[in-house]
Amino acid sequence: MLKRLIFNELLKRFQEKRHFIQVLAGPRQTGKTTLARQVMDAIDMSSHYATADEPVLKDRIWIEQQWETARIKLSGSTKKTLLVLDEIHKIPQWSETVKRLWDEDTSENRHLHVILLGSSPLLVQKGLSESLTGRFEIIPITHWSFAEMNKSFGWDVDKYIFYGGYPGSSVLIKDHMRWTNYILESLIETTISRDILLMARVDKPALLRRLFQLGCNYSGQILSYQKMLGQLQDAGNTVTLAHYLNLLEGAGLIAGLIKYAGQRVRQKSSSPKFQVLNTALMTAQSKLTFAEAKKDTEFWGRLVESCIGASLLNGVKGTNIELFYWAGHNREVDFVLYNGKSVIAIEVKSGRKRINLSGMELFSKNFKVKKNLLVGTGGIPIKEFLLTSPEEWFK
Repeated sequence: MLKRLIFNELLKRFQEKRHFIQVLAGPRQTGKTTLARQVMDAIDMSSHYATADEPVLKDRIWIEQQWETARIKLSGSTKKTLLVLDEIHKIPQWSETVKRLWDEDTSENRHLHVILLGSSPLLVQKGLSESLTGRFEIIPITHWSFAEMNKSFGWDVDKYIFYGGYPGSSVLIKDHMRWTNYILESLIETTISRDILLMARVDKPALLRRLFQLGCNYSGQILSYQKMLGQLQDAGNTVTLAHYLNLLEGAGLIAGLIKYAGQRVRQKSSSPKFQVLNTALMTAQSKLTFAEAKKDTEFWGRLVESCIGASLLNGVKGTNIELFYWAGHNREVDFVLYNGKSVIAIEVKSGRKRINLSGMELFSKNFKVKKNLLVGTGGIPIKEFLLTSPEEWFK
């Protein structure tokens, strides 16, 4: 289980003589706070937890106050203390204050361990790169995998495909309306309004929202930026759309996969392939119930492909593996995994479309491919594929 592996890794790092700031960054409701509290309960040292995700506006003085609280515990009977600061990215210039305090502790040889949590990975990374170079280790926390949802809640593959990987929503799936409202209001709206619009410069918030909806509606499909502008009925430019898509990916909502180009310069200007990072983002907006979605062959096929894509995209976080798509001469390969040495081509047989094996054949002629994988009917069972990490396919 991924979260259990992270938990064990954190415990191991606290035993090392040379320690760094541990940064857990990932989307809302993916278990960051729970994981940090489990670590606090498991370690043999005092600890202090505080969150900036409160109605009262926090500033850099708040960080200093929490840091001093942890230092007081450190000066007591214990030789080590853990400080956990949640939603750290919401405090302006947070990284400069953390750097100063961390360097003070290092200079004084204080054994204060620090975990920082953030629900906006893009903004967390920005602060880290600006001030904390060489002082941190980042641990990406992704949407829950099928293995995690299966073990924790007993979900089968179909439930995971429809309801996605939000653990907090599991208790609501018997009431479809409550589940839908939870995803739309507590997750989607909160992420957009609080993690993106309040934290980053967005000159056209309405355009960003429509782009998110478009990305969910077209997940698994390639769409040029010019066609996006036409669909969105906006006179904006492609640079703005690319920036907004980057913000949406940083918040754990949707991404735009880049076309694979081999050893040549990455074609970042090529048409992106929309990919949700959690299929709940699609189904909550679809107005379809679980039973209705299963009967809609076209929609269910899109869900299956998007579920495979989301599993791959979440699975490569924190690894040296990159995820692409490929298209050429009216042929397409759904997903391409690349680890700097080897290439793996993946086609998903979802029932939505006829598999274009000639696309994989052409791709294999143009690039040196380690493996060609077919997922679905006649190939690797979807359950088996979802239970396998991207790294395993390279072995």
